[in-house]
Amino acid sequence: MFGIYFLLLCIFVPMRKENIETPVEIIYEKVNECPIRDRVYSFFQLVFVISGNGYQTFNGNRNSYQADDLFLLTPEDIHTFDVVTTTEFLLIRFNRSYLNEYDWKNLNHLECLLNNATHINGNILTVRSDKVIVKSLIETILQSIDKSDLFNEELKNYLINALLVVVARSISCYQLTDLQENFDKRFVNIVNYIHDNIYTPERLRTITISKQFNISESYLGRFFKAQCGETLQDYISKYKIRLIRNRLKYSDMRINEVADEFNFNDGSHLNKFFKKQSGVNLTEYKNSV
Repeated sequence: MFGIYFLLLCIFVPMRKENIETPVEIIYEKVNECPIRDRVYSFFQLVFVISGNGYQTFNGNRNSYQADDLFLLTPEDIHTFDVVTTTEFLLIRFNRSYLNEYDWKNLNHLECLLNNATHINGNILTVRSDKVIVKSLIETILQSIDKSDLFNEELKNYLINALLVVVARSISCYQLTDLQENFDKRFVNIVNYIHDNIYTPERLRTITISKQFNISESYLGRFFKAQCGETLQDYISKYKIRLIRNRLKYSDMRINEVADEFNFNDGSHLNKFFKKQSGVNLTEYKNSV
């Protein structure tokens, strides 16, 4: 399942869209002087800086990089690394099929976090404890690259999965900074409940959520809007739309399959919901991406 590559050279590549042939690839690169320029991908990519420094341009935003920085590149992002001193990178590339192979506790939330991380510029690690964890995981992944024993592939999977959990937590921290400084912990619990039950409409009714958290319906509505600036049902609809867009953009699922997944009666009902929220129908959106 793994594609493993060693690139000890400096290349210039004009912008083009790249794909991967396996669910996950591990790539080691050492770049001496020339930049890796203007590449766009159809998959996710974690870029860890082992050594060196320079600049990264990400969707038009320029940031410096140094050793122990970690970058997340999502599908369709455009990026360039301009090297100042010789730099070693470890690249971990993965697609949606890799995410689907594992029994994540909250796959939808993880996938949505990754797909909507384009607002994060530069190093995604801001918490010291996360930096320590990530560096340890990267060092172990590097040590396992040349090995081919019986359980080595499973070990790499576990290491990459642990890395993805840390990344998701870091992205969540960025999102929480958009909330009021005195946000209530109950709000985070309610949001997590919504993400956990996004496929089950009956569990997302206001009366059901209010009973789950032992608060009145009227208070729940006021409380939720005060925390994030939008109504409870608007938040649920927008989150569902983001997941549906991800299905249409990054998978080969048919519209009826997406409708079944999100508990719509059929593709027509899903299309009506999608057009109301997005302003375009499913076919128009799918053709545009």
